[in-house]
Amino acid sequence: MSAFTVTETLDTSGKCCPMPIVETNKAMRTLAAGDVLEIVATDPGTRKDIPAWCERTGNRLLSVDDGGLEIHYYVRKEG
Repeated sequence: MSAFTVTETLDTSGKCCPMPIVETNKAMRTLAAGDVLEIVATDPGTRKDIPAWCERTGNRLLSVDDGGLEIHYYVRKEG
C-alpha cells in the first residue's frame, strides 16, 4: 500500500514528446497543493523528462513504477 492517494490520473499513452510534459503541466495547474497526479506514459523519453520537469517546477516525484511498456509516475503538487 502506498503512502499517498492519487487525486487524478493523466493517461498520455501513445503520445510522444513534448505532449506528455505539455499535458502534465496543464493537469497540474488544475490541482491544489498536496494533490497527487498519476501520469501514465509509454514514451521512453519521459524517464528523463518527468523527473527533470519536477525538479524544474518544484513539484515532487513521489514514485515511479516502470513496468516496461507503461510507466506510472506519481507527482505531488507542491506549494
